[in-house]
Amino acid sequence: MHILIIGAGGMIGRKLAATLGRSGSLGGHAITRMTLADVTAPPVPAGVSGSVEALAADISESGAAEALAARRADVIFHLAAIVSGEAERNFDLGYRVNLDGTRALLEAIRREGTRQAYVPRFVFSSSIAVYGSPFPDPIPDDYVLAPLTSYGVQKAISELLLADYSRRGFIDGVGIRLPTIVIRPGAPNAAASGFFSGILREPLAGQRAVLPVEETVKHWLASPRSAVKFLIHAATLDTSALGVRRTLTMPGVAATVADQIAALSRAAGPQAADLIDRRRDEVIEKIVDGWPKSFAPERATQLGFVAETTVDELIEVYLDEDAPGASG
Repeated sequence: MHILIIGAGGMIGRKLAATLGRSGSLGGHAITRMTLADVTAPPVPAGVSGSVEALAADISESGAAEALAARRADVIFHLAAIVSGEAERNFDLGYRVNLDGTRALLEAIRREGTRQAYVPRFVFSSSIAVYGSPFPDPIPDDYVLAPLTSYGVQKAISELLLADYSRRGFIDGVGIRLPTIVIRPGAPNAAASGFFSGILREPLAGQRAVLPVEETVKHWLASPRSAVKFLIHAATLDTSALGVRRTLTMPGVAATVADQIAALSRAAGPQAADLIDRRRDEVIEKIVDGWPKSFAPERATQLGFVAETTVDELIEVYLDEDAPGASG
C-alpha cells in the first residue's frame, strides 16, 4: 500500500506519519511506501520500514497537484491548510491554498483516473468552523452549514467538492470535521483557537499564557492522539455506510475555558492557573463568538470514532506524549 500525506510537516501530519510508520500497516494492508509532502520537505519519522520520500510541494502552485496525483497513492490524507486566524487575515492566501489547492488536487486525481482506472481513498481534514451562529447546543449531525469566517467557508465548499467527486466515482472520499486540537505541542501557531492550548501548555511548563476571551467561552476539543486515530479510522472505514453525506463531525469534549483552568489546577496546582493573564482581544473574541460550542456526533460515534470525554484526559495525553520530557 502506498500512503500520501499532504501537509505532513504540520503537527498532526507528523504524528500521523510516525504512527503509520511504526505500525507498518493500514487496514490490514502492509504499507510499502509513504510519500510525505508539504510546502517545505517534512521530516521523515524514525523507525519507519519501507520506502519513505519527503518532498516540497505546494498544491496551490501550477503542476504540483498533478505531480502528486501521478504517484497514484492508494490512500491520500489531505491535511494541508492555511489555519483559521491566518486565513481571516490573508483573504487571498486562504482561498488560494484551502479552496483552490483542494480543487486542483481533486481535479488532478480525476484526470489521472481518466488515463487509467484510479480511485484512491481520500481523507480530508475539515473543521467545525463550517458551522456558524446562531446554532443549538449541542449541534446535531443534520444542522445547516453557515460559516462566519473565510476559513470555514473554504472548508465547507471543499466538503461539497469531496461529496460530488465521490458521488461521481473519482475518489472514495471521507471528510472529518476536527474539533479544536488541545493540547498542541510546540510553539503557538496562527490559528485563532491557539489560546485553547496555550492556557494549558504554557502554565504546565511554568510559563505565562494569555487568555484573550472570557472564561465562559465554551468549545469542542480533542487531543492530537484522537485526531490521528480519527484519520486512520476514516482511511479504513466502509464508506458504503456514509451514503452521499461524506463528511462527519468528530466526537470531542465540550468544555468552557473555566473548565480548562479547573483541570489545569487539578493537574499542576493553583499556582499554574495563576500564570494565565486575562487580556481581551476583540478580533479573536469576534471569531470565537461565531464558533460552535458542542455537538451530538451520532453518525461518527455509531461508525466507531472515539475521543476523550474530559479536559483532564486531554492534559493526561499531553503529559504522556508531548510535554517536554514525555516518553512520546
